[in-house]
Amino acid sequence: MNQRGVTLWFTGLSGAGKTTITQALEKKLRESSYGIEVLDGDVVRTNLTKGLGFSKADRDENIRRIGFVSHLLTRHGVIVLVSAISPYRDIREEVRQKIGNFVEIFVNAPLAVCEGRDVKGLYQKARKGEIKGFTGIDDPYEEPLNPEVECRTDLESLEESVAKVWAKLIELGYIAG
Repeated sequence: MNQRGVTLWFTGLSGAGKTTITQALEKKLRESSYGIEVLDGDVVRTNLTKGLGFSKADRDENIRRIGFVSHLLTRHGVIVLVSAISPYRDIREEVRQKIGNFVEIFVNAPLAVCEGRDVKGLYQKARKGEIKGFTGIDDPYEEPLNPEVECRTDLESLEESVAKVWAKLIELGYIAG
């Protein structure tokens, strides 16, 4: 594998479009023969971090574990796509410092848009009080202060969002132009 490893960290509210952008970017990177791995928050929670709850401490531990795996893969030349809400700025910064080659992508959509896209009905359950500590409802989401890329999924197409990330990877020298 003749490529530089990097972790692309997609953060944003549930329903903002993290997984959608990640899947489209994964396809494009694979078609271009890059070595990649995808760590999706939902998939990781059912395997690597099973048993963790949604307290701040558990959420931080979840992100640390994802960050640890990302760090290992990145240092071995893999392009890692992480799609995780990761609501707290301090823990995102902690994993950034640990990984080094790290690109933060803020997948941004207003809460009302995310609620409208909610195929699992999680926001509705949170509004009814059936789910406690739900990010964006009764638990905070701390937006990135200086993400390398911001994808406004309520204002741009999937193709435009993927193109922004692709251009940033070229600019930073992780993929060929």
